[in-house]
Amino acid sequence: MAILQSAQSIFSIMLMIFLGYVLTSWKWFDENSSKLLVNLVVKISLPLLMIDDLMNNFDREKLLTSAGGLVVPFTSIALCYLLSFVVSEMAKIQTGRQGVFRSMFFNSNTIFMGLPINLALFGEKSIPYVLLYYIANTVYFWTLGVYEINRDGNDRPQKLFCPETVKQILSPPLVSFLLAVVMIMLGIRLPSFIMDTFRYLGNLTTPISMMFIGITIHSIDLKTIRITKDMLVLFAGRFVISPLSILLLAMVFPLPPLMRNVFVIQAAMPVMTNTAIVSKAYGADSEYVAVMITATTIATIFVVPIYMAILKLV
Repeated sequence: MAILQSAQSIFSIMLMIFLGYVLTSWKWFDENSSKLLVNLVVKISLPLLMIDDLMNNFDREKLLTSAGGLVVPFTSIALCYLLSFVVSEMAKIQTGRQGVFRSMFFNSNTIFMGLPINLALFGEKSIPYVLLYYIANTVYFWTLGVYEINRDGNDRPQKLFCPETVKQILSPPLVSFLLAVVMIMLGIRLPSFIMDTFRYLGNLTTPISMMFIGITIHSIDLKTIRITKDMLVLFAGRFVISPLSILLLAMVFPLPPLMRNVFVIQAAMPVMTNTAIVSKAYGADSEYVAVMITATTIATIFVVPIYMAILKLV
């Protein structure tokens, strides 16, 4: 019954992705529409969803207890980053693509895929744990991830830590998360009409995110996608090594079942969409990245039910 419920949640997600794909083919959406949807999610609906969920489901004690779980995603992503060097050498990844490959190997799409999928599978109680993984993933991507991508490009080298890096890490979702934490710690409560508004706007996050994925898939000519050695190795990193590292670390650092399950699903998400944007900005192989984003995004639809079945057994 639980597996059937999980499958139905995945089907719901697939339908929303398909809707975005179809509406794009009907010319309802274009590149400008895609940018608008991204801004709506990243700058409005997602930040408000975080504030609403945290302030309604957490108090000071529960927040402090949950914060200890950060050690698992931070450690897991660090291990995957170190392993990406070994894997890229063993797989003989082409020179000029090694940096972007490593970045894709250890970073996952925790917002546009991770958040709505976890919401569909586990409900609103999963959001705080989604955010914990998001914090770790965001910090690593805008430091080590961007650093690796930049090594492949022709632009000037960028330092690991600089004002631009800090600006990228302190994105609207993370700022709203920190703001909610401060209000919880200080015992501040917002008026009900404000919280209701936050909730209504926050509920836009899942459908808009999924339609954006559909738009992204439509923008890639699926006929040009070929299964390659690089793709199979990346699949192993994203869908096997990364989530299994969470399961192993959860044996060392005991986590509540829901937190562990959310971390596993987050770790099994596809390549971050920002990877293509950053790759293009730094002169790296953005087309190579775009194909990997599309392939891993499509594969995720089939991978998540497998991990839901595994999580029922552990």
